[in-house]
Amino acid sequence: MVFKILTIFPEFYESVLKTSLLGKSIQKGIIKIEIYNLRSWSTDRSIHKKVDDRPYGGGPGMIMMIEPVYRALKDIQNQDLKKQKKSCVIIFSPKGQEYNQTFAYHLKDKYDEIIMVCPHYEGFDERIMYFADYEISIGKYVLSGGDIPALVVLDSVARLIPGFMKNPESIVDESYSIGQGEDDLTEYPQYTRPAIFRLDDGTELKVPEILLSGDHERIKKWREGQKKKI
Repeated sequence: MVFKILTIFPEFYESVLKTSLLGKSIQKGIIKIEIYNLRSWSTDRSIHKKVDDRPYGGGPGMIMMIEPVYRALKDIQNQDLKKQKKSCVIIFSPKGQEYNQTFAYHLKDKYDEIIMVCPHYEGFDERIMYFADYEISIGKYVLSGGDIPALVVLDSVARLIPGFMKNPESIVDESYSIGQGEDDLTEYPQYTRPAIFRLDDGTELKVPEILLSGDHERIKKWREGQKKKI
């Protein structure tokens, strides 16, 4: 799968795309990430390559302009058409539909190329939505821009792609996993060694005895009972 990110801060992605499973998957060719600097499509002749302007009707902040986004998507999507890829355009906004695990699976199953537009500061010219397939929010709070949401979508979709996770079973029995038809449940609590951990004041924090029993059927039932509905 190819992820294309349109941003005014391409340097934001430099370190995160080199680390952990994302970095390894890029090296292996399981996913491909292309970062585009929106300022490359600016018509502003100044050194700043401005891509935003004051809002009509007044108000605070600056608004992302439609023209550079249109020019950028036109170039990017023309490339996609030549490759005959199934692609979609996502733009991030606090008023968009709330993102969840079910939607991550939807993106993974339906598309092989995802283009993400990352607004910044006060927002974007609403006419940009004409080019978008989805307007997405990652939660009921406000961020300074769309780059963090872009990473959320990138990581949540990429980890569903075969080969991304070293153990494919890791994505089956976890929080919000729709593999079990339980996208509104969190995963059961997990423990590892030591079985008893003693604090400095003598308090003992113990692993539940059932997990030490070796009775896999009872453990399975206990874990099912520990899942929490959201």
